[in-house]
Amino acid sequence: MSAIPSFSSTASRLAVIDAARAWLGTPYVHQASAKGAGCDCLGLVRGVWRDLYGAEPERPPAYTPDWPERHWKRTAGGETLLAAARRNMIERPDKNFEPGDVLVFRVDRAGPAKHCGIVSGEDQFIHAYAGRAVVESWLNRWWRERIAGVFLFPGTEE
Repeated sequence: MSAIPSFSSTASRLAVIDAARAWLGTPYVHQASAKGAGCDCLGLVRGVWRDLYGAEPERPPAYTPDWPERHWKRTAGGETLLAAARRNMIERPDKNFEPGDVLVFRVDRAGPAKHCGIVSGEDQFIHAYAGRAVVESWLNRWWRERIAGVFLFPGTEE
């Protein structure tokens, strides 16, 4: 496991939320990460990272929409998205979250983590919704029951 990047600058939780909200309405485009032009859920988090810090800590490999499932079966539980979040962000082990945190989800409770978003309020999060756009959604029971990890952008002030 590599060390979490260190930053000389800090970001407030409000800055994280403001950066995420600037992506609202960006069309869903698989593997993209361009504000206003297109992104997927990972592209949104990558874009907010760039807005906060500049360069990304790592670039994801090319992936297909079903890649997590195929990789999961092949590696008996490989968690690529969670592993990348753990390498580059600060994990909150209690799974309690606050606005500005990044949530990683298992869409299928028994499957791999494959979706992510940014908490924007007590009951809301911002994510790229397949087939639509970046939206702010209600963080309802369905989503809450599928949280696989809660992460804080490094350098974010508590």
